[in-house]
Amino acid sequence: MHKSITREELKQLLLNQKDVFVIDVRSEDEYASGHIPFATNIPVENVEAGDFVAKEGQILVTACGRGGGRARRAAAFLSENSANEVYTLEGGSLGWLDHEISS
Repeated sequence: MHKSITREELKQLLLNQKDVFVIDVRSEDEYASGHIPFATNIPVENVEAGDFVAKEGQILVTACGRGGGRARRAAAFLSENSANEVYTLEGGSLGWLDHEISS
C-alpha cells in the first residue's frame, strides 16, 4: 500500500540522507517542460511494463503534474511489485515547482 507525502516530508527525508528515488511518471515531453530538479523521468507505462527495478530499501516517491492518477497508478504498481516504501507526492511536480517559484 502506498501513502502520500508532502513536500516538507520529502525534504526531511532528503535532509536526513535517506535513500530516496523520486520518479516523475509523466511523458518525456511533459517532463521536459518542467520537473522537480532531482526527479528521474520514467513514464508510468514504463513503470507498469517493469522497465524500472528499485534498489532494495530505497524509498520511492512518484510524482506527476498535480499529483493525480498517473502518480497513484505507478505507486500502486510499485507497492504491489516491490517491498519498498512507496509514496505519491502531494501536489505533484507542478505543485512543487509552483511552491519553489513563489518562495
